[in-house]
Amino acid sequence: MLSVNNIEVIYNSVILVLRGVSFQVEAGKVVSLLGPNGAGKSTTLKAISGMLRSELGEVTRGNIMWADERIDHNSPEETVRKGILQVIEGRPIFRHLTVEENLQLGSLVYMGGRHYKQDLERVYAYFPRLRDLRNRTSGYLSGGEQQMMVIGRALLAHPRLMMLDEPSLGLAPMLVEEIFEIIREINKKEKVSVLLVEQNARAALELADYGYVLEQGRIVLDGPAQQLAQNEDIKEFYLGLNTSGERKSYREVKHYKRRKRWLG
Repeated sequence: MLSVNNIEVIYNSVILVLRGVSFQVEAGKVVSLLGPNGAGKSTTLKAISGMLRSELGEVTRGNIMWADERIDHNSPEETVRKGILQVIEGRPIFRHLTVEENLQLGSLVYMGGRHYKQDLERVYAYFPRLRDLRNRTSGYLSGGEQQMMVIGRALLAHPRLMMLDEPSLGLAPMLVEEIFEIIREINKKEKVSVLLVEQNARAALELADYGYVLEQGRIVLDGPAQQLAQNEDIKEFYLGLNTSGERKSYREVKHYKRRKRWLG
């Protein structure tokens, strides 16, 4: 469905952030992109969604394919119309609008909002709390309520691929569990593919079918999510299960063999 092929991303024509990143998202699957701060995870999503230009970034090598169509030079509007929605880190909302007004904006992308009422009921079925808060000014919502709202807003656009950037950021553990369960339901019931960028590796791997680990702008490890969750280095560096008390990165794991990906 989505294929990212050996892309490099440069900001301000100087700063190289992504260094030959390749991965795939199959239709109907949940794929998790793990990595520390500064690894290039958010930049990867912006390269797909077309938002790099607003930050003076560009894809300078490789390509991004959506089915059989190249999209790495598309505008954000073109990308959204193809069914690729990015839920941006930090829960950006229109704070002066009500919850329902914020949600309605998402519906405008899909057939001009002609199915808004039916789609809104579908969102409320996933997020009953939003129905109770539909007339509340969005700026007064809690972090968890705002996260529910931005996911619901994206769902109203009928995405084929939903890209979630740190949905657990700043949320209490119980809320994280609730939101991840709703993401799982959306994936299964709506047949929406999910690309999840997340630092909560445990929650991400429990949700995902497949995972990739990004460090310093490169994919350094990938595999089925359950397999990654059992990997000793993933346990040590990302799950906090280091018994020796020593912190290390993949570059220091002598037995690790990095895969190199090249354009065919």
